[in-house]
Amino acid sequence: MFTSGLTDLKKMKATQSADNVQFLPFLTTCLNNLGWLYYGLLKGDGTVISVNIIGAFLQTLYIITYCHYTKDKRRVFSQTVAMVIVLCVGWVYFSMVIPPGESQLSQLGLACSVFTISMYLSPLADLVPNTPGIFTSLIRFVLFWWFGAVIPNKPSYKLIQI
Repeated sequence: MFTSGLTDLKKMKATQSADNVQFLPFLTTCLNNLGWLYYGLLKGDGTVISVNIIGAFLQTLYIITYCHYTKDKRRVFSQTVAMVIVLCVGWVYFSMVIPPGESQLSQLGLACSVFTISMYLSPLADLVPNTPGIFTSLIRFVLFWWFGAVIPNKPSYKLIQI
């Protein structure tokens, strides 16, 4: 999965531009890898550590390449700085606020799981703004179908047992 950015890397190199490549997936995947790397270090799990070292290295390579070829360097730089700030705040929270032990590992694992979900959702950021409206309308439709619509001033009929 981490090598999926290689096609974007080739495209950027061939066109000398990052115009048709999304940046947010690289950023969220890098943040995800660094979070899981920290989790692996705290837990002492060599597999989690080695996988996420490779992933973080590749995502950093993709980010550097994107920064080189993009025309919108200010936006990319500000998003990267925001990622570094989130990473630092997370590190301070999980290192200094949460006491070491199972609680620290479980809360860090939960935070990393949330970032994993955001990593998979990040390509959807370019969809039209009506997508959340469609999604919430579908939820409302299912709820009306499931529970039925409440119509005011409609008499309620009960079966009378004879």
